[in-house]
Amino acid sequence: MVIFMVLPLMGVTYISWHLWTLLPVPPIWRVLAITLMIGSFAMMFLNFGRRFDSLPLPLATACYEVSTSSIFVMLYLVILFLVLDFGRLVHLVPRSWLYQNGVTAIAICTFLIALFFYGNLKYNNKVRVELGIKTGKKLSKDYRVVMLSDLHLGYHNPRKELARWINLVNAEHPDFILIAGDIIDGSMRPVIEENMAEEFRRLNAPVYACLGNHEYYSGTHEAQQFYHDAGINLLIDESIVIDSCITLIGRDDRTNMRRKPINELTKHSSKNDKPYTIVIDHQPYNLDRSEAAGIDFQLSGHTHRGQVWPISWITDAIYECSWGSHQRGNTRFYISSGIGIWGGKFRIGTQSEYIVTTIKH
Repeated sequence: MVIFMVLPLMGVTYISWHLWTLLPVPPIWRVLAITLMIGSFAMMFLNFGRRFDSLPLPLATACYEVSTSSIFVMLYLVILFLVLDFGRLVHLVPRSWLYQNGVTAIAICTFLIALFFYGNLKYNNKVRVELGIKTGKKLSKDYRVVMLSDLHLGYHNPRKELARWINLVNAEHPDFILIAGDIIDGSMRPVIEENMAEEFRRLNAPVYACLGNHEYYSGTHEAQQFYHDAGINLLIDESIVIDSCITLIGRDDRTNMRRKPINELTKHSSKNDKPYTIVIDHQPYNLDRSEAAGIDFQLSGHTHRGQVWPISWITDAIYECSWGSHQRGNTRFYISSGIGIWGGKFRIGTQSEYIVTTIKH
C-alpha cells in the first residue's frame, strides 16, 4: 500500500513540474492542466470509498473511466519524461525541447492518443486461446471446456460487454465452463442495476467458479447471492465430481488467510482410482503445493499480466508464471491474463483472452 500511494504521488509531482516548464501557455492554463490531471487521479480514491455509487450510473461510469485511465496516462508520461531527461543528460536532447515548446507538447499528446487508441483496440479484441490437454486417466469422453478469469464486471464492463462474452462462450458449445474469480470488479451496484445475472443464465453449459480478491472488496455475501442468482456454481474450498471421472476443486481466495490448504481438499481422493483433478484458484501463488497435492490441472488468473507494459515485467518477476501455460512435474497450469480488466480499458503488450480446452484420454 505504501508503494501504491507514494509512487503515484511522486509521479504526479514529476509530471506537474514538466508540464509547468513545457507548456507554452499562460500560467492560468498550466495551472488548469495540472489541476485536471491531479483531479482525475484523486477521483480514483472516491471509488475506493464507494462514492461513485451515489452518482447516476452514466456519470459514475464516466468518473470511473477517467480516474482509472489517468493512472496509465501518467505512467506513460513519466516514462516519456524520463527518456527525455536521460536524453538531456547524455546531450542527445536539447534543453529547448522541454521548455516552453509547443512542438514537443503536441508530439507527446499525439503519441499518447495513438498509444491508448491502440491499447483500447487491443483490449476489445478478445483472443481465443486453444489449449489441448491429454491425460492417462480414464475419462467418460473428451471434454470441451471454456475457461475465463477476471471479468471485472461493473462500471467499465457493463451488461452489453458481458453479452458479447457470453456469445463467444456459447459459440464453443462447451461441456462446462470454469471462471477463476474476479467476476465482479468492486461495486455491486452496476451489476445489480443492469441485472447481469440474467445474462449469465444464457450460458448453455454448467458454470463453476471460485472467489477472487475483488469479490472480497465488493462483499462476499453480496457476491455469493449474485452467483446464486446467475446460476453459477460457486465452490469455496469444496469440490464436486463431474461424470464420476473429473474432480473439480474451487479454492477460496487467499485473501481469506484461513482458507483450507490444497492438500486437505484432496486428501479424500481415492489413491487407487484417482479421477482427473482440476483446481480453480484465483491467485497463482505456491504452485509447488498444487504439484505436491497431485493436481492434474490448475486454472488461475489475477495477474492480468500487468495489463500494460512495463508493468508486465513486474508481474513476470513476482510470479513463478504470470501468464500462459506452465508445467510443474505432472501438474499443468494455465494462468490467464483475463477476459476483462481493472481500470482503464487498455492492453499494451498483453492480451484479453478466453481459453478453449479439450481434455482427452
